[in-house]
Amino acid sequence: MNLVIKKILIAIRRHIHHVSWTSVVSLLALHMLLTWACLYAARETELLALNQFIYYYIVTTSTVGYGDLSPATEWGKLFVALVQIPVGLALFGVVLGKVGQSITGLIKASMTGDKDFSGQTEHIIIFGYHHARTRKMINYILADNKRLERRILLAVDEEMTHPFSDNPHVDFVRLSSFTDLDELKRVSIDGADKVIVDGADDDQTFTTALKMSRLVNDKCHISAYFLDESKSEMLREHCKNVESTSSKSVEILVRSMQDPGSSRIQEELLSTLHGDTQFSLEVGKVKEGLKFEALFFYFKKECDATILGVAQNRVGDGLDLNPPLDMVIKQGDILHYMAVERVLSDEINWSSL
Repeated sequence: MNLVIKKILIAIRRHIHHVSWTSVVSLLALHMLLTWACLYAARETELLALNQFIYYYIVTTSTVGYGDLSPATEWGKLFVALVQIPVGLALFGVVLGKVGQSITGLIKASMTGDKDFSGQTEHIIIFGYHHARTRKMINYILADNKRLERRILLAVDEEMTHPFSDNPHVDFVRLSSFTDLDELKRVSIDGADKVIVDGADDDQTFTTALKMSRLVNDKCHISAYFLDESKSEMLREHCKNVESTSSKSVEILVRSMQDPGSSRIQEELLSTLHGDTQFSLEVGKVKEGLKFEALFFYFKKECDATILGVAQNRVGDGLDLNPPLDMVIKQGDILHYMAVERVLSDEINWSSL
């Protein structure tokens, strides 16, 4: 007996899965219309007003039955008992089954990476997953308490489930390829605000960053990480909107040997988790001929921040570390500074400088 019931339930679930939402809604609307027409024919005048009928239909068909509204005529009672409730219950069961399947499908899609993010805008995309390194990236991004509230989308090309399902700020998508145009539409590559490329190896990172550079919008900034410095330099030459970096472990080792404690300074400057951190800011509308000296002392006094250098654009071209005090600062220059927290452009009174 239990086996028979189980087979029936499986068959019902299979049929519910194949029934479209359009069909379900249409059948429900048809049942409501039929119910109203039959109650009208049975002269159930108290149940026919729209607000009364909707309340009565839901309460009665779902068999909650408060009793405040019910058919009064013999024909009305007969119709409710033989048609409205039996058919309505079956339809309500289908609706609940479809809702349950939809919710389960959404949860499964978010865990397996099958979800479509083509409508996303101003988000951060991280291409590639490395267990420890990617977790650090996300922690550093979220530790910036003045950052713009952007969604973080982790894109992978390997068989895995969502590694950050407990983090409400991180979405997950699994792609068949990082360079396939149709797949990249799923992550809304043209709507992204920031992109980090950290592939399984330097070759994947290079090809992915090269592809992205032509697909992102003009304001999007791409960062790519390499082990091989030559590939980093090659990409920098060909893609002006990509900031490529390579491992600086040798430089840090030598510097910490020659100047003990240097490695701690590097850690502090790069980490948003504690202490002063290095940030950047685009110069707003300033007076012509503004000298670096005025800007330097303004930042120190008003923002408790120290300007480290000035660059011509966001990828660091023409970077001048510790510039001379008489250097002229122009609108659009990029300031690199260190501070406890980020300084936002609207917090600076540019016109007073």
